[in-house]
Amino acid sequence: MRIAQAVPEHLDVILGLIEDARTWLQGKDTNQWAVPWPDRPTRDARVRRGLENGKTWIVWDDDVPAATVTMARQENPAVWSKPECLCELSEQAVYVHRLITARQYAYRGLGSQLIDWAGLRASKEYEAEWIRIDVWTSNLALHDYYRKRGFEACGFCPDPNYPSGALFQKPVSRIERTTPLFE
Repeated sequence: MRIAQAVPEHLDVILGLIEDARTWLQGKDTNQWAVPWPDRPTRDARVRRGLENGKTWIVWDDDVPAATVTMARQENPAVWSKPECLCELSEQAVYVHRLITARQYAYRGLGSQLIDWAGLRASKEYEAEWIRIDVWTSNLALHDYYRKRGFEACGFCPDPNYPSGALFQKPVSRIERTTPLFE
């Protein structure tokens, strides 16, 4: 597998991965991605901006998209702000969004490695000390997933209507070096 920066022409690929995850999440104990938030055009525009701004990456298995992640150097102040956010926001971090593993690649550790890849890349590029992610508030299984990977809860988004309002962070220094699944 290889990782490559996504381009605007990959919009349908990313939306397909989102749809794949949405379908899988049906019947789970969460409403995550049951409907596009806040609506389909706004969600799609947000995904498109990530592609246009060079923030989205795809892990490819030959020509099959296996996973994706979008990364930002700056926090979204509408999501990450005091006093509800307990993180030290002045410290350098990478903010991870739309981390999705295609279901056929689930349970191989690809998501964990993609998170760590993002942290190591940001550490090298601009000395990021933290990996931060806002997690779907109602998806408690996903909260556990991140805790098991060394993340700690660090508050909530101040807007109670924001669906991805549970905030987590992990020190880049805690990334364990493993044999990568992708290059």
